[in-house]
Amino acid sequence: MRVAVIGLGSIGLGMAASLRKAGHDVVGVDLAAARRAEFEALGGRASASAAEAANAAACVFCVVVNAAQTEAVLFGPQGIAEAMPRGAVFLSCATLPPEAARALGERLGALGRHYLDTPTSGGPAKAMAGEITIMGSGAPAAFDAAQPALDAVAAKVYRLGDAPGAGSAMKLVNQLLAGVHIAAACEAMAFAVRLGLDPRGVYEVITHAAGSSWMFENRVPHILDGDYAPKSAVSIFTKDLGIVLDTARANQFPTPMASMGLQMFEMAAAAGMAQDDDASVARVYARLAGLKLPGTDS
Repeated sequence: MRVAVIGLGSIGLGMAASLRKAGHDVVGVDLAAARRAEFEALGGRASASAAEAANAAACVFCVVVNAAQTEAVLFGPQGIAEAMPRGAVFLSCATLPPEAARALGERLGALGRHYLDTPTSGGPAKAMAGEITIMGSGAPAAFDAAQPALDAVAAKVYRLGDAPGAGSAMKLVNQLLAGVHIAAACEAMAFAVRLGLDPRGVYEVITHAAGSSWMFENRVPHILDGDYAPKSAVSIFTKDLGIVLDTARANQFPTPMASMGLQMFEMAAAAGMAQDDDASVARVYARLAGLKLPGTDS
C-alpha cells in the first residue's frame, strides 16, 4: 500500500518506520530537513511536499500538532485534499476538539475522500515498535480500506463510531487522565523528597502499591535520572488540557482536576520549560519548595 505520513515528529517518525517495516511503500513528509534526514537514515523516502506525497497514496496519516495544522494540511494553500486520489483515506492523528474533527470530516467527505478521526496514544517507543493505541471513528468502509496500514502502526485499533468526533472525544478523556496523572506523580515525588525519602525507594514501593499509574511508572524515571529531554513536552499538555477545558466548558461540565493539572503545566511553561519533558512539573514543585531533585543542581 502506498502511504504518506505527514509530520515526522516523535510519533510520526515511529509510525512511518513501522509502516515501512511492514512492507508498505511509505513517503515521510516534514518541512524540517533534519526530520526528513532522520527518516532517510532509517531507510525511508522523505519529501517536503505533502501534496506530492499524497498524490498517489491510498492512506495519508497526518501526525501534526493541532486542528489548525490539520486543516492547513488538508485545505491550506498547498493542501492535499484534492491531491489525494478519490476514495483515499486521510487519518487525522492530532488531538482535536470533537467538533473540529466532525467539520473536517464533512469537508473532506464532500470531495470524495474518506476522513478517519484517529488520535493516538502510546508515545515514541510504541510508535517505533508499531504498538500504539488508536482511538478511531469514521465510516466502516474507510476503516476497512485503511486496515493494512492501521495494523502496521497499532497494537489496538478501537472503532468508536461511524463518524468523526468520537475518536477525538475519547482522546480528550485519555488526555485528561494522562495530564492529571503526570501532575500528581510529580507532586508526589517532590513531596517524598521533602519528607526525606529516597526517590528511587519511593519509585520501587509505589510501582508495587495501589498508588501507582502508567504515567507514574513511565515518567518518574525521568525525574530519578534528572533527564528532562522531551519525550513528551510540557507544551503538549498545555495544549491538550486546554482543549479538554474548552470542550468541558462548551458542554457545561466541571473539570476541576483537569483545571489544576493545566495550571501546573502552565507554571512549568512560564518557568521556561515548555519544550522540556512533561515530568518538569516536578521541577516546578522543587523550585517552590526549595528542594533538590536527583540529577539537578538545585
